Amino acid sequence: MMANIRSSAGSEYMRWAKLYSGAKHNLATSGMANLPLAELGVEADQLEINGSDAYGYPPLLEAIAARYQVDRENVVSAMGTSLANYLALAAATEPGDALLIEQPTYDPILGVARYLGLEIRRFARPAEKQFGIDVEDLERNLSPRTRVIALCNLHNPSGALIDDSVLREISDLARKRGAYVLVDEVYREMLFEAQPQSAFHLDPERFIVTSSLTKAYGLSGLRCGWVLAPRELAKRMWSLHDIHAGTYPFVAEALSVLAFEKLPQIAAKMRAMLDENRRLLREFLNGRGDLEYFWPQYGTIVFPRLKRGKVDDFCHLLRNEFNASVVPGKFFEMPDHFRVGVGIPTEQVRAALEQLGAALERYRGQHEKELVFREVKAHQDLERALFKKTPGHV
Repeated sequence: MMANIRSSAGSEYMRWAKLYSGAKHNLATSGMANLPLAELGVEADQLEINGSDAYGYPPLLEAIAARYQVDRENVVSAMGTSLANYLALAAATEPGDALLIEQPTYDPILGVARYLGLEIRRFARPAEKQFGIDVEDLERNLSPRTRVIALCNLHNPSGALIDDSVLREISDLARKRGAYVLVDEVYREMLFEAQPQSAFHLDPERFIVTSSLTKAYGLSGLRCGWVLAPRELAKRMWSLHDIHAGTYPFVAEALSVLAFEKLPQIAAKMRAMLDENRRLLREFLNGRGDLEYFWPQYGTIVFPRLKRGKVDDFCHLLRNEFNASVVPGKFFEMPDHFRVGVGIPTEQVRAALEQLGAALERYRGQHEKELVFREVKAHQDLERALFKKTPGHV
């Protein structure tokens, strides 16, 4: 059975994102636009190919610890948030343990859970409740084997922010069962706080927090991610990293330290761009009668529902006839929704929204014609059936 789990491991969403999401007008991304290397102000003599980074590069670990006001022993560096999530789950669980995950959720974490041989249980984040956490449903789905409760804050795909009061409720429930709470905070960086408020501080023995520089700051190429965790779990993660990746790319770590030094300036630039992009997106959505949406307070993403028709059909039309892309909701277990991301440069957002609007108009026209055709056909079929039943008909 384990062999089947390993041989089928993967993420349908990540495969789609890497191979099929690209388009001239790309609203399928969730992070901010890539920051050019020149804007880090790096001089060649500031970099080396090799250096001392046996268990993380000390200056980088210190920069992460200082930013989040935690002890260095609570920090584990990782190559992106995805690897951080993997290390966190692998360190906190054993095969056969239960993992309680929000629904809808980000597909790769489900893939990790299956790969690790965990029992997957779910709790609801209903669209009709603005994707807030249903704590009662969460509690109902806890089991004696629940080892970790996993969620995203900001939520992916909706962008909803979780109040600290709700996180404390979840922490209390986890403590009673000896479980941890894993919070992926990579999108929370889009609050652009000088001193980020992390769930880790609510209960440093119960929360495991993952994040990175990838989404909010346009620094995906550095693969600078991290985990904030209780010390014993952090030690386990370093041991797991020994058998998965050995050491880190030193140049990327050194560049990441320079990025942390420049983070206030980078954040100011990204915030200004995102504020304008969100204004354009909300103006667009407010003008659409064919979409229903929850507006998140922060972040690049919105997850509207297409009121009529099929999202997969619409996305096919959008990609093939308008050279534009959004993320189909089937990758987040909600096939009547799609995710829109506006972290790209503002002029590109404006052009992409024009194409999205034109595609929605085209699709609505086609869908209405199809409905009329089906109605006429149904009426004709009914007439034929009635005609055959008429007495004396031969």
